[in-house]
Amino acid sequence: MPSISNRITRLAATAVTLLPVSGIAQEDPAPTREALATMKVEALYASLCAQCHGKNLEGGMAPSFLDGEWKHGSTDAEIAQTILKGNIQFGMTPWEGILSDDQIRSMVIFIREKERVALNEGITFPKPEPGKVTKTDHESYLIETVIDEGKLEIPWAIAFLPDGSKLVTERAGRLRLIDAAGNLHPDPIKGTPEVMQLGQGGLLEVATHPDYSSNGWIYLGFADGWKEGVDSRGRPKMKALTAVVRGRIKDHTWVDQEWIWKGDKKFYTDAGPHFGTRFVFDQGFLYFIVGERGGNMEAQDLGNPKGKIFRVHDDGRIPTDNPTFAGAKTTPLPGLWSAGHRNPQGMDIDPRDSAIYSTEHGPRGGDELNRILPGHNYGWPVITYGMNYDGTPMTSKTHEEGMDQPLTYWVPSIATCGLDFYTGDKFPNWKNDLLVGALKNQEIRRLRIVDGKVTEQEVIMKDLGRVRDVADGPDGSIYVLLNGPDSIVRIVPVTK
Repeated sequence: MPSISNRITRLAATAVTLLPVSGIAQEDPAPTREALATMKVEALYASLCAQCHGKNLEGGMAPSFLDGEWKHGSTDAEIAQTILKGNIQFGMTPWEGILSDDQIRSMVIFIREKERVALNEGITFPKPEPGKVTKTDHESYLIETVIDEGKLEIPWAIAFLPDGSKLVTERAGRLRLIDAAGNLHPDPIKGTPEVMQLGQGGLLEVATHPDYSSNGWIYLGFADGWKEGVDSRGRPKMKALTAVVRGRIKDHTWVDQEWIWKGDKKFYTDAGPHFGTRFVFDQGFLYFIVGERGGNMEAQDLGNPKGKIFRVHDDGRIPTDNPTFAGAKTTPLPGLWSAGHRNPQGMDIDPRDSAIYSTEHGPRGGDELNRILPGHNYGWPVITYGMNYDGTPMTSKTHEEGMDQPLTYWVPSIATCGLDFYTGDKFPNWKNDLLVGALKNQEIRRLRIVDGKVTEQEVIMKDLGRVRDVADGPDGSIYVLLNGPDSIVRIVPVTK
């Protein structure tokens, strides 16, 4: 950041000498070091940077931060180093000893947020319209409505049955059936487990067993728990944690229920966020996610289920070959597969090599795509590419020994949700590409992964609603669950 006026030089007793830029009039008294330490990133920028780089980062006496051009290095590390050490030749103040490493990191995130938004201005992303062809880099498609707006309440996940019908979860606790003709049954499936409608929790994931045709098993992921009276406003007080059950449906009724996994009651909490929850089946195993529930460092405690991915047999038994987490300070919970997750809400398996991938919500910035490996630690909250939602710093660390780096990450956050490798035949040029849903950005991104690296990234759909789930169906179409408006659409090929 440049020196913005002589008033900044009055930040006394620092370890560096601040260099005033001539011609800038003194204005308000310089903020004290104590005041700077508590400032949010927007206030820091306004106090220390805006007079030279522009109120909106557009530039002025100093260069713009919005054009993607960098004179002294374009990587995050190089930008942070420039902020830290300054550039005496160009009148750039070194903020070493005044701003903490955490604050400098939050400033880099802030600049990246604004830069990305500016670079996207003027870009036209594909917003499908009924009856009109939508063109993307490799495929063109039409959009069709499956379930109209207003018939579902926060649809969360979809599963396909062999007879052409579909199951859809509503976060409010209902499991719904869409018949093969596309009609939504007016009544929810009866007898499904009670769910806690707590914050982001409710009835979430649904999936069929790979051998459903012979065994009929259906799996549900949901917020399990209990009620503890009411609060001062008369609302139910609850404790909840992600849990997994399986059952069958007979005569529109949930039967034969078996518990696959549930945590110890001591880990249940009244916190509202971050239940996680997606399923992957592979070779008789079930992988599932438990979000960290806002518990932050609990994601690093191997004796705590929060912020973890588990691997169990499809009947809930614990495999004998799960990772042992050598050197762990606490005994890993049975079934533990990986740790250090925040709130993953997307998971799928690569059909080419059976590698498992997951997307997870970062804080403000730092949404991640990870390849999930046994016994690995994905860093939350010790390392992250984001900061706190309110603009205060979280940590300066993006790397730490023994913690995995994401394959890619998004700043600003796109709010990743729903993940699917396309395996159908109707869009051959998307075959085996990864489809990433996004809530905040209301989009689907197509990622091409080659040799474990993201080689292409493209927005293929935008601004129809918050994308909660994306899944390729047995018919080769791509089904999209939307929130706000709550509806289901599908992407179908253009008939030539």
